[in-house]
Amino acid sequence: MSLIKHLKDTEPFNHLPDHVYQEIRTGARLQKFPQGTFIFQQNDPPTGYLYVIKEGLVEITVMTPGGIDMVVDYRKEGSFFGGTPIFTGDPYTGGARTVKATECYLIPESILMKAEEESPELRDYFTRIVLSRVRQLYSEIVADHNRHAVTQMEAYPFKKRLSEIMESPVETCPPDEPVRRVARRLTDKKIGAMPVVGTDGTLLGIITERDLVSKVLATDGTDPSTMQALDVMSRNPQTMPPGTYMYEAMAYMTSHHLKHLPVVDRGELVGIVSLRDLMKYRSQKAMLLIGNIREEQTLEGLKAIHQEIVTVARTLLSETRSTPEVMEILSYIHHGIIKRVYELCLEEMKAEGKEPPAIRYCFLIMGSGGRREMLLAPDQDNGFIYENVPDERLPEVEAFFIPFADKIVQALSRVGYPLCKGKVMADNPSWRGRLKDWQARIKDWVNDPEPQKVRYSSIFFDFAPLAGDVQLAHDLRDIVHREIREFQAFLYHMMSLDLRYKVPVGFLGRFVVDKDGEHRGELSLKQGGSIYIVDCIRMFALERGLQAITTQARLKELVSLNVFAMETAEHIRAAFEALTFLRLRNEIALTDQGKRPSHFLDPYALTKTEQDLLKESFHAVSKLQDATKRHFARTPF
Repeated sequence: MSLIKHLKDTEPFNHLPDHVYQEIRTGARLQKFPQGTFIFQQNDPPTGYLYVIKEGLVEITVMTPGGIDMVVDYRKEGSFFGGTPIFTGDPYTGGARTVKATECYLIPESILMKAEEESPELRDYFTRIVLSRVRQLYSEIVADHNRHAVTQMEAYPFKKRLSEIMESPVETCPPDEPVRRVARRLTDKKIGAMPVVGTDGTLLGIITERDLVSKVLATDGTDPSTMQALDVMSRNPQTMPPGTYMYEAMAYMTSHHLKHLPVVDRGELVGIVSLRDLMKYRSQKAMLLIGNIREEQTLEGLKAIHQEIVTVARTLLSETRSTPEVMEILSYIHHGIIKRVYELCLEEMKAEGKEPPAIRYCFLIMGSGGRREMLLAPDQDNGFIYENVPDERLPEVEAFFIPFADKIVQALSRVGYPLCKGKVMADNPSWRGRLKDWQARIKDWVNDPEPQKVRYSSIFFDFAPLAGDVQLAHDLRDIVHREIREFQAFLYHMMSLDLRYKVPVGFLGRFVVDKDGEHRGELSLKQGGSIYIVDCIRMFALERGLQAITTQARLKELVSLNVFAMETAEHIRAAFEALTFLRLRNEIALTDQGKRPSHFLDPYALTKTEQDLLKESFHAVSKLQDATKRHFARTPF
């Protein structure tokens, strides 16, 4: 990587005068850091350098109030870190630790301070206050919740990534190493597997004790003295990147019956983990919810797992961590349960003598499930898509999928996923069909955007494949983007419908609550706030044809496209996290009281600080609504 070329293409260095680039070229020095080294730690005084990664991988860590060292970000080749303390003089707010051997350019503070005299935006970039009032209040409340949490369970698998527990450096061998030597090294090193790598460091395969037994000792006619690693290795082994959470690796290795998993970063082997390593940190409750879902054979068993999700949620919320991350973990569990329900229903259909037709098809999950933003009690939003079979084959196709869809919907209801009140489910003919049937539906929604169709599209546009042929879902996504490009006015109609409603805060700053009915004296955190963030960000994402599905990922891409300024995005992100935190905490409390989880709460039952947080969050939502309205308005309001 050329340092100067990279800086010229990177904010905030892309507007520096040429002579400053020359001073950086002359004054910067290279330094190598071994794997697992802290370049600096949280609360250390400034080192006096800005670090730009030439080669390697660095994880940014923070220490939670509970004393947990948590990885919050990764910096790869070309990324920089450690700049803010140069201009503020404050200690580092997080640590920087190498995941693998890393080489950095170190740009001295003196050069940056001199550059700042000619380019004040340099200081502004590093010192501007990104943390909004929402973020400050949210951080206080989360920390207070953490201090008062009394129920804990082993949640280590939900906190740590593979980079933090993997074995590294890895004991490897070349493809031409004699098998007997490989076996001797496995015994001497007391390890159960050895990756096979090429001369360029590329992972070619892996040799396990099982490979040696099945391919050498138990095979007639083999001569171990003539065999090489290449002859016995399992080719193209499954791998995961170092940023993978332990719970994901546990679930994956358990369901695929893997005992060893190489950790690969951009094609390079950086570590290896064994199932035994992961099981050291096993949480029985967590593994019940994740690792055993794949093995569960009954709907009653899946229902029991579903009922335990609240325990995981309670634990995750008792830690200082981001609520989007909690949603992703909960969604991962929900997806596993729903997919297992699908599989059990398919097995039941086959047992009844009803084989699926010989076509490509895909089971879709939509709404919060598609966005991976599920909390405790999401309802059903699902559908089916098939390949474009001829009309004469439709009776055959529907003869299978009508009872299959009915079976899935009813099974999910039994497990704990309520029926969708709007009937957005696969047993509704409107939510299954061929690719061209879906295309016709989407075209109708987009070109005739009456209110109900816009509501349907809001749920549908967040679809994601859960089982079957994922390419059909990708093709469907392309159709969505194409139709919206051809009729951009649809986004105006979507905005007009969605933004008719305002956040539930009155002119004098009092909360607007329901006056009667089941939720008298309460307001909805979802319908009054978070749904507007989801919808507004989705509109901008659709306009730009983004593939990202989660609200946070969409927001990040919109910042990179300069649709939102970084400060604006942080304000939105903080409001989204705060509303989700309050909603999830409320759902847990209701569940503990034996009630059904709900997004409705009495705002005046909150503390003064929590009320302030809620008002500030609603204010941020209102500003986003205004910005969305201005952007998509095609005619005067």
